[in-house]
Amino acid sequence: MTNYPLSPSSKGQPSPSLAARFRRTLINLVVGLALVLAGLAIGFQLAERLGRGSVALPTSSVDHAAHGAALAATDWPAAPVFARGNQELAGHLVEGVREFQLTARPVRWSILPTVPVSAYTFNGTVPGPLLRLKPGERVRIRVTNELPEPTSVHWHGLAIPNDQDGAASITQPPIPPGQSYVYEWTVPPTPGTYWYHAHYEPDRQQALGLFGALIIEDPTEQPPEVEAVLILSEWTVTPAGTLPAMPMSGMEPNYFTINGKSWPETERLRVRVGQRVRLRFINAGQFLHPMHLHGQPFTVVASDGHPLPTMARLIKDTLLVSPGERYDVEFVARAPGRWLLHCHIAHHTTNDNREVEGGGGLTLLVEVD
Repeated sequence: MTNYPLSPSSKGQPSPSLAARFRRTLINLVVGLALVLAGLAIGFQLAERLGRGSVALPTSSVDHAAHGAALAATDWPAAPVFARGNQELAGHLVEGVREFQLTARPVRWSILPTVPVSAYTFNGTVPGPLLRLKPGERVRIRVTNELPEPTSVHWHGLAIPNDQDGAASITQPPIPPGQSYVYEWTVPPTPGTYWYHAHYEPDRQQALGLFGALIIEDPTEQPPEVEAVLILSEWTVTPAGTLPAMPMSGMEPNYFTINGKSWPETERLRVRVGQRVRLRFINAGQFLHPMHLHGQPFTVVASDGHPLPTMARLIKDTLLVSPGERYDVEFVARAPGRWLLHCHIAHHTTNDNREVEGGGGLTLLVEVD
């Protein structure tokens, strides 16, 4: 016959006294009452904030069940196969204010001649137009929405009035399809590398191409002989269509682009020995990219639009650019040759997991004569 040990409440153990049971019951009642009161307080605060309009209620008309659905819109207009994004938009003066027009529209964009994607674009290209501004000038940017869903534009890194910040449902209502919204502000006195991007469901819209570079020029500097703005992003291309690349299962990217193109269609930088070169990195995607230059080191001269003091500048040959970050790096071309600039996550230098002509994805050639 098996003998089992007695539990604390079994025979042989003393029963709790009446006083102990009373204390335990009283403690439980007090704790329960405290939880109820805390819940009521939170409920009253939330109701009060809703009454004041402090909590933004959902305004999206998009089918969120299809939030991660592939886009296979073959009826969208197609950009020319070899079209380039990141082209400077001059704007025009109207009574002392410099005006720009940005139109958000869907386009079939080619990241490679044989790889089209369903993209959301500004002015029909990925990236959108490059905006070069001067400190202190007044700008007016009209954004027209030709997308099948609302959108807004955030001016990333700029110290501008809050009501111009572009955060949909926070500082402004989203721009409905078929309507326009005007942003107007004075360019801050902070020369550097900035960018703009959609701020309505940005995990989708930004990942599908709604971004562009914004440079505030420094009128006091001696510019380099060669400068390139390099916007990094990713794409998930499937047989069903284009997915917004996200760091989650089933939506990881298989194509990577610099200024909207994958190697070998990325642009080539042509430089002469002795020339000073500035590269402005902007990470518009959702993945980390350690960018490496073959053949020589470079100096990190600015971070997120802010120049670094001489004592804080780093000399590197590999620089980690995180999502949303900007870095300006400079080097003086040391020796002739065909030098690679690429992400050092090896998967990010492939096209659909394959190497093509010595690279892929986030690979760019610096040709030095």
